[in-house]
Amino acid sequence: MIASPMFIVEDDDHFRETFIDVMSLRGIEVTGARTGDEAIKVLKQSRPSIIIMDVQLPDVHGFDLCRRVKRLDNQKDTPVIFVSASTRYADPRDRVEGLLAGAEQFLPKPITVEKLWGEIELVLSEHGKPH
Repeated sequence: MIASPMFIVEDDDHFRETFIDVMSLRGIEVTGARTGDEAIKVLKQSRPSIIIMDVQLPDVHGFDLCRRVKRLDNQKDTPVIFVSASTRYADPRDRVEGLLAGAEQFLPKPITVEKLWGEIELVLSEHGKPH
C-alpha cells in the first residue's frame, strides 16, 4: 500500500481520470492537476509518494516543471516519472534531458495503467518508499 497519495500532472483528461479511477480501485489515492501552475500550487502544500508528469503540458514544458518541483523544499526527494506521447522524445538525448531534469524514469505513451503501475512500484522500491 502506498503511504501517501500519488500525484499526476496530465492535460489529457481521459488519461488522468482513468489513472485516478484505476488506482482508486486498488485502494490508492491519487490527486491530479491539468497544468503546471495547478501542480505547483498543490505540490507546495502536499507530499505525494510519487509524481507522474506529462512532458507536454499546455502552460509549461514538463522538463521545466520538474526542475521547479525539485526546487521545492518538500519535493526534493519525491520521485518523478515522465510520460510522453510525442515521438519527439524517442531520441535518447531527449530522454537523458528528462532524467537530468530530475526524473527517475521516462516512459512512452501509449502506456497501459498496468505497465505504468509496474514502473511506479519499481521506482518506489528503489527509493525505499512503501508501496
